[in-house]
Amino acid sequence: MKALCWHGKHDIRCDTVPDPVIEHPRDAIVKVSSCAICGSDLHLYNGFVPGMEKGDILGHEFMGEVVEVGPENRRLRVGDRVVVPFTICCGECDQCRRGNFSVCERTNRNKANAEKVFGHSTAGLFGYTHLTGGYAGGQAEYVRVPYADVAPVKIPDGLSDESVLFLGDILPTGWQAAAQCEIQPEDIVAVWGAGPVGQFCILSALLQGAQRVIAIDRVPERLAMAEELGATPLNFGQVSIPEALNEQTRGKGPDKCIDAVGLEAHATGSLDSAYDRVKQAVMLESDRPHVLREMIYVCRPAGVLSVPGVYGGLIDKVPMGALMNKGLTVRTGQTHVNRWTDDLLRRIQRGEFDPSFVISHRVTLEEGPGMYQTFREKQDGCVKVVMRVG
Repeated sequence: MKALCWHGKHDIRCDTVPDPVIEHPRDAIVKVSSCAICGSDLHLYNGFVPGMEKGDILGHEFMGEVVEVGPENRRLRVGDRVVVPFTICCGECDQCRRGNFSVCERTNRNKANAEKVFGHSTAGLFGYTHLTGGYAGGQAEYVRVPYADVAPVKIPDGLSDESVLFLGDILPTGWQAAAQCEIQPEDIVAVWGAGPVGQFCILSALLQGAQRVIAIDRVPERLAMAEELGATPLNFGQVSIPEALNEQTRGKGPDKCIDAVGLEAHATGSLDSAYDRVKQAVMLESDRPHVLREMIYVCRPAGVLSVPGVYGGLIDKVPMGALMNKGLTVRTGQTHVNRWTDDLLRRIQRGEFDPSFVISHRVTLEEGPGMYQTFREKQDGCVKVVMRVG
């Protein structure tokens, strides 16, 4: 079969690789119909997340048709159309029973390595380094889905791939980011990053009752998209974000702040950003936390910081004194996808929103390697890339 494989920094290839097979009685094999490139994939493309090996199959946003099931999988049948969440969960451990699916205690088959890095292991993830299990990803013609009797979301007839594909990651990620804020009707919510996850953070914050949402980015197409959703756009290349937010909130600061950027934060004319780039270049710091620092500084006292943006290692010069003395609450984590999918699928069916609005590029799997560069450089108005398979 064909699959997009990682061969090193900035080196993605469409290779011919062996087809997956059933390895456990609870497995299923899914024939992929659509998949996407996630902003998190760019962290692998840029070489910032450890644990990748040459030939690893990428991708954790995918859906398709079940073509084979293991003998102990009584939930799925051949022919079922499913979206597969990026988090692999067993459904039986203590964390799964609590609904904390992204920290499932059983599915990371490289658990010992993850414990050395993080203290405790997270769940296994599709297509995302050997620290999260080394599972083959979904930018491929076929995927083996472990524990397939738990997480896959069955899709009813009449819904297009594009309307439901993002149930596997970025839509529930945006929803969880807003839910972590415990939004009140009078809240002003600021969202850093107006990429695909940021767009769904904005949408979710508005649907969850925010009085106002402010979107921070510097890409005109993304800011325009955020404004269409109902957000107030701020271009960090043109204004001072702390000064602008102070003005927008009458000196109080945003009540809730969401970091939809993560470890590769950019800033214009910022000393701390230049500092981060130097330290990152000489391997004294792995992640660039400009957005985290800025959120701590501007957030209203007793506010909430929600962090759906991916961080992979160590950061420096975080103003812990401000965080503590302002009484800020920080909530983070990979998304507990299946906690949110039933509700979000119903909302899509009712026509409350159509998640496909973020899609800017539709290509074939074979065109995928070139689209990594386009997405990274935000060329050609690129916001979200979806690849049709087969």
